Amino acid sequence: MPARIGSTILAALLSASLYAQQGSTSPGLLKTAGGAGTDTTARTLSLQDCLRYAIKNQPALNQSLIDEAIARTNNSIALSGWLPQVSGAANYQNYPQLPTAFTTINGQLTPIKSGVYNYSIPSIAATQTLFTTDVLLAIRAAKLNVVQARQITTGTKIGLVADVSKAFYDLLLSIEQVGVYRDDTARLRKNQSDAFNRYKSGIVDKVDFKQASISLNNSLSQLKTAVETVQAKYATLSQLMGFPAGQQFSVKFDTTQMMQEIYIDTNARLQFEKRIEYQQLQTAIRIQHESTKYYKLGFLPSLSAFYDYFYEFESEKFSDLYHTAYPYSYFGLQLNIPIFNGLRRQENIHKAKLQETRIDWDEVNLKLSIYTQYRQSLAAYKSNLYYLGTQRDNVEMAREVYNIVKLQYREGVKAYLDVIIAESDLQTSEINYLNALFHLLESKIDLERAMGDIPTEI
Repeated sequence: MPARIGSTILAALLSASLYAQQGSTSPGLLKTAGGAGTDTTARTLSLQDCLRYAIKNQPALNQSLIDEAIARTNNSIALSGWLPQVSGAANYQNYPQLPTAFTTINGQLTPIKSGVYNYSIPSIAATQTLFTTDVLLAIRAAKLNVVQARQITTGTKIGLVADVSKAFYDLLLSIEQVGVYRDDTARLRKNQSDAFNRYKSGIVDKVDFKQASISLNNSLSQLKTAVETVQAKYATLSQLMGFPAGQQFSVKFDTTQMMQEIYIDTNARLQFEKRIEYQQLQTAIRIQHESTKYYKLGFLPSLSAFYDYFYEFESEKFSDLYHTAYPYSYFGLQLNIPIFNGLRRQENIHKAKLQETRIDWDEVNLKLSIYTQYRQSLAAYKSNLYYLGTQRDNVEMAREVYNIVKLQYREGVKAYLDVIIAESDLQTSEINYLNALFHLLESKIDLERAMGDIPTEI
């Protein structure tokens, strides 16, 4: 933020002028963390930037888009059965011995050699399906297959938006924790200096200085841990975004917008139809209905038209084979009527109906699961919202107590142990407030996902 680096965001979020602040970035914190902020060429991304990048580059989502294209291609393959099917063939045939045929000569059955020694017959065959239940099913299921693939893509995108948003907030939490520990370290370093000066002046013994040094060392350890955690959180966010390994970026955020977005209408009615999982199940039910209809129509005959053309060559000598052709052709209709297939059709119908019943129970189970997710996420959101308010008050009180106790210690009214306790309470309250804020944002995402309100158009 322009107002501060590190923990200043905490004071900004608590101040009365919070909603008048402008957007902020966190490059300074990243420098402390040894991360992307040290690279002046690193990109600075907001949450919306991260989401747009993830939607464009995340491998799983791109694979889902490819699967969607594959589904359309599969439909084209299935529907190609409605188009004419044309094939060509050619053969050559030689008779070392001609076949024998019998004919009646002068009232007697007499064997004679028939045919010629060399044959070659190029041919073209064309068929046109007029009606078949297989292609009828392909037509009825084509749109549903595309819808199903598109819904899978939407579900992947919803999960991606939720996961990237939560990882972004988790990263911000770690960054702001670094700021809190830096401020804590600065206070403890000042306290250590004051305790040392008081010890040298003979006002107190060296115990205060030793206690101040212990507290400072502990704070430095916490700071180091927080700094390393930031790098791990960056790696997690990069993976979810599909950001190239080894390349660096920093994050920026608008605290005014962030605070405005923590609220959600908790009285909104849960609508199962808005959940992509429910929409996917409804599509699966429709596809299963089409499968059942297909087996029920299995008694219908199939009808196709055909045309065959032959360009026949015959000759006693191979050298004269292709001198003269004897073409012929024919066309007609072919009707196939299923009469008995060992009760296969009846058993397939029975199986399809059982699968429909099973999917109906899937719908019941899904509704129960969605409602449970909704109630759990709603409870988490409400509790985190309440917890945020209490921690805001705690930060204000802890800061006031710390300032008072520190002043009383300098005047000799309080022992240094009281300063340590007050400083520890202040640090704890600041960390608790940050945890409450960002956990509230994450629980809001969970609630929006449970209600089917995660936006997919970024």
